[in-house]
Amino acid sequence: MRISAKVDYAVRAMCEIAARSGDAPLKAEQISHAQEIPLSYLENILVDLRRAGFIRSQRGQVGGYRMVRAAADVSIADVIRAVEGPLADVRGVRPEAISFHGSATALRDVWLATRVGLRRVLERISIADVVAGAIPAEVAKLLEDPDALLPH
Repeated sequence: MRISAKVDYAVRAMCEIAARSGDAPLKAEQISHAQEIPLSYLENILVDLRRAGFIRSQRGQVGGYRMVRAAADVSIADVIRAVEGPLADVRGVRPEAISFHGSATALRDVWLATRVGLRRVLERISIADVVAGAIPAEVAKLLEDPDALLPH
């Protein structure tokens, strides 16, 4: 899986906003500075996150961004879907809607299984988990695999 800059920035922005919940709204400039995200790029991402219902914006001198939903109720998968769409597709088509022929017939099942694997990780980790540094045990266990740190 290739994690785009947009996804990375969106998740980091959500973490920054969630970490400061309860305080005054967080300005885009503050998020940009804290997470080293280009401001112009961040502003477009914040629109997507607001449209998805994760954050709200407040205008004015004391304006900024706040969480709408609890950080524990927003998974990494939710954020990815908000800014880029489905977790796994094949040339823009969902794997269950695709069919292959001949020697590649089983490939559909490979793509479906890949999506299941992504969901098992990305739907189980919330923004609150990341902010707390508390990755769920079943996901953290995957890091025990000797291949976890090997580039492939």
